[in-house]
Amino acid sequence: MADLRSNFLGIKSPNPFWLASAPPTDKQYNVERAFKAGWGGVVWKTLGEDPEVVNVSGPRYGATHGGDRRLAGLNNIELITDRPLEVNLREIAEVKKNFPDRALVVSLMVPCEEKNWTSIVKRVEATGADGIELNFGCPHGMSERGMGSAVGQVPEYIEMVTRWCKAASRMPVIVKLTPNITDIRYPARAAHKGGADAVSLINTVSSIVSVDLDNFAPVPTIDGKGSHGGYCGPAVKPIALNMVAEIARDLETAGLPISGIGGIGTWRDAAEFIALGCGTVQVCTAVMTYGFKIVEEMIDGLSHYMDTKGFRTIDDFRGMAVPNVTDWRYLNLNYVAKAKIDQDLCIKCGRCHIACEDTSHQAITHLVNGVRHFEVKDEECVGCNLCVNVCPVDGCITMEPMKPGTIDPRTGRAVSDKYANWTTHPNNPTAVGVAAE
Repeated sequence: MADLRSNFLGIKSPNPFWLASAPPTDKQYNVERAFKAGWGGVVWKTLGEDPEVVNVSGPRYGATHGGDRRLAGLNNIELITDRPLEVNLREIAEVKKNFPDRALVVSLMVPCEEKNWTSIVKRVEATGADGIELNFGCPHGMSERGMGSAVGQVPEYIEMVTRWCKAASRMPVIVKLTPNITDIRYPARAAHKGGADAVSLINTVSSIVSVDLDNFAPVPTIDGKGSHGGYCGPAVKPIALNMVAEIARDLETAGLPISGIGGIGTWRDAAEFIALGCGTVQVCTAVMTYGFKIVEEMIDGLSHYMDTKGFRTIDDFRGMAVPNVTDWRYLNLNYVAKAKIDQDLCIKCGRCHIACEDTSHQAITHLVNGVRHFEVKDEECVGCNLCVNVCPVDGCITMEPMKPGTIDPRTGRAVSDKYANWTTHPNNPTAVGVAAE
């Protein structure tokens, strides 16, 4: 039986599933219900200084949906907590007392002055909370005030504030990074230099999700006007995975603990983040869509997966995918694969043919001897796998590697068993003599 217990920076929880800092973690009522539902930890919604911020009293969310009306992404213009600081601190202390076995981390955002950070950190420490998360990610509202991503986009500020907070407290310090930056490695390195115990990522992506074509304003609309907000949900997962991987494999930040955030809604999502090195995962949009009880399926699914693979703890597979993340130039150019269609599973919808014929390599038939039939033409197939991704039947089209020594009918050349990449390719004007592994 898999053991899902987590020990992240010395912060213990019964499983790695934490609720991210957001509306679901805004008050004691919510957090205690989440813990009763089975969540291993929470990051309390970001606290600021008094007087508290004022949120809009109108639409705060915009959304994108798939064809089946499932939520693809959620955009929000909500700010940090609009409840008094003293109320939040009192409730945090009560929750920690009532649920001592759960992780309780507090997100913070105050003006970029040492006295402000030192003051609020000490007040949070007095509650008995397990750690703090420095919110350097929020892309709207607070950033215009010199906080949130306005700090997270300047590595020097990240390092400076992290040092202040480490000096002010015994609690572990997690730095939450913004994705609204060209290269995520630089802010991560800055957090590391500042003494951060871990980083968490990603925060929301700055976005406008749609425009109302009746009143010609961004959605959500407040009195005829709209603003950019923060985008989250399943749509941002690929961005999050990439940024997590970049930090995990960077020589300067390798080994830095990571709490993964961004589009996590199933056990499989969580396992992918863990495989890229995350010690915990934080969930928000999925809970706002389906409620607290989704954690039951996430726990059961991850436990079953680990049992199937023979993993006893999450550390047994944490980071296993990191060595397999590389730069394009190091991919094996001698590897050759071809698409194969399982005729027993094929429903003859023709989507593979249309995609390949109109936008790819004209490598799939639609008629054979006058009969509707979809089959791959190996002499044209470049192995791009577009057909796999557009096929509506799972497993109907697969990619089959060609064995070394066999002749690729497209090129007429034998498939080599030797590894070769772009760094040594004769077409590369800057090719070097020895390939990098």
